[in-house]
Amino acid sequence: MSVVDETIEVNVPVRTAYDQWTQFESFPQFMEGVEEVRQVTDTRTHWRTEIGGVKREFDAEITEQVPDQRIAWRAVDGPDQGGVVTFDAPDPNRTRILLELDYDPEGAIEEAGDKLGVVKRRVKGDLERFKEFIESRGVETGAWRGEVR
Repeated sequence: MSVVDETIEVNVPVRTAYDQWTQFESFPQFMEGVEEVRQVTDTRTHWRTEIGGVKREFDAEITEQVPDQRIAWRAVDGPDQGGVVTFDAPDPNRTRILLELDYDPEGAIEEAGDKLGVVKRRVKGDLERFKEFIESRGVETGAWRGEVR
């Protein structure tokens, strides 16, 4: 199992950053290789990705969600992966986002990419694009304020 940890600060209040992150269907707008995310239920999403020519579809389940603090998930089929994103407010108009992704590379190409830091660079780029996305808007596109324990 490999782990990627990346942090970024965005210049919006924690509620704005968190609420936008709950809008999973907007992920293709800032996540490279994510073609579609469909919200199936409050706790289940369906993903369609293409990364490095490898196409995948899988479902992910939200295992924990605490408004303005954290969202944790795991894949229920497809690639062995999961993670958590946490939100912290160093001041009222800034949010620190920490994303931890745990994944198991499949096959020689993914293992080589893992050793070369491809996933780490992709996560870093996705967070930078999220920062640009939310800061340019200034407001979230929607919100889900429910809790999952």
